Amino acid sequence: MSHYRPHVRDIEFTLFEVLGRGEVYGQGAFADADEATARTMLAEVARLATDELADATVAADRTPPEYRPLDHTVTLPDAFTKAYRVWMESGWHRLWLPPELGGSRIAPSLQWAATELVMGANPALHMYQSFGGFASVLHTLGTEEQRLLARTMVEREWGGTMVLTEADAGSDVGSLRTRAVPQPDGSWHIEGVKRFITSGEHDLSDNIVHFVLARPEGHGPGTKGLSMFVVPKYRVTDWATGELGARNGVRATALEEKMGLKASSTVELTFGAEGEAAIGHLVGERHDGIRQMFTILEHARMMVGTKAIATLSSGHRNAVAYARERLQGADLTRATDKSAPRVPIIRHPEVRRSLLTQKAYAEGLRALVLYTASAQDDGNRALSDLLLPLVKGYGAERSWEQLSAALQIFGGAGYLADHPLEQYLRDARIDSLYEGTTAIQGMDLFFRKIARDQGAALTALLTEIKEFASSRAGGDQLRPECEQLGSAAAALQKIAETLGGHLLTSFAEPTALYEVGRNTTRLLMAAGDVVIGWLLLRGAAVAAERLTREVRSADRAFYEGKIAAASVFAHDVLPLVAAQLHTVTRADERLMALPEEAF
Repeated sequence: MSHYRPHVRDIEFTLFEVLGRGEVYGQGAFADADEATARTMLAEVARLATDELADATVAADRTPPEYRPLDHTVTLPDAFTKAYRVWMESGWHRLWLPPELGGSRIAPSLQWAATELVMGANPALHMYQSFGGFASVLHTLGTEEQRLLARTMVEREWGGTMVLTEADAGSDVGSLRTRAVPQPDGSWHIEGVKRFITSGEHDLSDNIVHFVLARPEGHGPGTKGLSMFVVPKYRVTDWATGELGARNGVRATALEEKMGLKASSTVELTFGAEGEAAIGHLVGERHDGIRQMFTILEHARMMVGTKAIATLSSGHRNAVAYARERLQGADLTRATDKSAPRVPIIRHPEVRRSLLTQKAYAEGLRALVLYTASAQDDGNRALSDLLLPLVKGYGAERSWEQLSAALQIFGGAGYLADHPLEQYLRDARIDSLYEGTTAIQGMDLFFRKIARDQGAALTALLTEIKEFASSRAGGDQLRPECEQLGSAAAALQKIAETLGGHLLTSFAEPTALYEVGRNTTRLLMAAGDVVIGWLLLRGAAVAAERLTREVRSADRAFYEGKIAAASVFAHDVLPLVAAQLHTVTRADERLMALPEEAF
C-alpha cells in the first residue's frame, strides 16, 4: 500500500466551505475550472499521486541518483524515471502553466491545492517538473526572443533551475563572486561555482536551463550589482524550435550526499568548467538580477511550505492509522487490572492529545497555504507577501516538530524503514533550511514585510482577526476559544510594536538593532500561531453551523474533529504567545556582550 495518505476532504472543506473559492472558480481569469471541475481535478491528481507517484520516492531513497564524474552527469533510478514519465504523460503538469504557455485559466489556490497532493506523494518529482514556473518567469521578464525559449522549454519539457548559492555566499547573496564577462555578440561568459542547486543535473530531459545570478564585470558590490542570466546545459541554436548545439561550459562537478530527499539531484555546478565557455544571456534588457531572482525565490518559498505541510498531513494520517491498530496496555482506568484487555493506543490520553495536536497543525497549516493562495487569487499582493514567511518558515518548523511527535506514536517501529515516518523526517528537515533558514524568514517578515510598509498589512490582518474573535462566530460553543484568540492577537500586536520601537531607536542607537535581531524568529512563530489559530477557528465555526443540520455520520465525525482541533490549539498553543511577548519586552544586554569563548 502507498505510504501517501492524502486528505482531499479537508482540502475541499478549506477551499469551498471556509474560503469560499467556489464563488471565484469558473469566473473571469479562472474561467476554465469551476468548483465541480476543481473537485474532479483534485480527486484525479490525488489518485495518480497515491497510485503512480508515491512509491518512486521511496525507491529513490533506497537507490539514490548516481553521479558519473567522467562526463559530469547524474542518472536517476528507473522507478523514479518511470513515475516521472507517467506524470508528464498524464498532462496534469500543465496545471501550473499560464494560458500563454499552454496552461489553463485556473486560480492559484487550486494550483497550490494540487501542489500539496503531488509534493506529499513525491516532492522531488514536483521539483523536476517545475520548469513551467521558470518558463513563466522568462516569458514575463525576457525579451521577445527569450519568450521563444520559454515556449520551447514548455514544449520540450526542459528542466529549469535557480542558481543562487555559493560556498561563501549563502544567505549573504550580495557577497557572491560568480562573474559575467560581456562578449561582442551580446552574450556573456559566466565564470564561477555554485552549490546546492536543486535539479541541477539529471537525465529526465534533454536540456536544462539554468537561471544564474552573477556579477557583470564593472558592476559594484552588493545585491544591486547582480544580474540574472539564462545558461542552458546544451547551447540552443534555434530558440523557437529547440534545436540543440554543443554542450555548454557548465558542468555538475559534485552530487551532494544528503540526509534526505535523495531523489532530488542536488549538485555543485561549475561555470567555465574545463576551459569551456559557459555562454549565458541576460534576462530581459536590464541588469535587475536580485528583483528578477526574487520572483523565482518567493515561488520556491511557497512551494517549500506546501511541501512541509503535505508531508506532515500524510505523516499524521499514518500515525492515526497505526494508533488505531496497535494494541498496547490496558485502558488507563484499568491500568492495575492485569486481566484487563489490551486496547489500541489511540485509547490512551497522551496519544490522543498528541494526535489531536498534530491534526490541528496539519489542518491549520493547510489552511494557511490555501489562505495565502486565495490572497493571490484576489490580487491581494500585500497580504500574500506578508504571509509568505509564515508559510515557509513557520510551516517548515511546525511541520518538523509535529512529524517528530508522529514518530513517537510508532515508538521504536517508527525508526525502521517499515514505516514512512523515518523517511518523512529526513526528507522534511531540509524545508527549514533551503530558500532561507527560519531565522532568515523571521528577518524577512519584520524588515521586508512589516517595517517596510509601517505595519499596514499586519495591522489590517490583525484587525480582521480581532473582529472575528469578538464576533461570536460559532456561538457560545467557541466563545472561550475566541477569547484566547483575541488575547493572542493583542500580544502579537505588542510584539510587533516593541520591535518597531527598537528599530526607531536604532537610528540614534545602532545597538538597539540587536534587540530586533534576537526576536524576529519569535515574531515569526507567534504570528504563525495566531494566524493558524484564527484559521482553525474559522473552520470550527463553519463546522459548528453544519452540525446544526442533518449530516452523514462520516461528515459528523469530520466536523466534530474540526471543532476539537481548533479548541486544543486555542487552549494549548495560543496562550504561549503571551509568554513570547514577555521574552520580547525583556531587554537582554548580556547576549551581544558575552565573549565568544563563553559559548
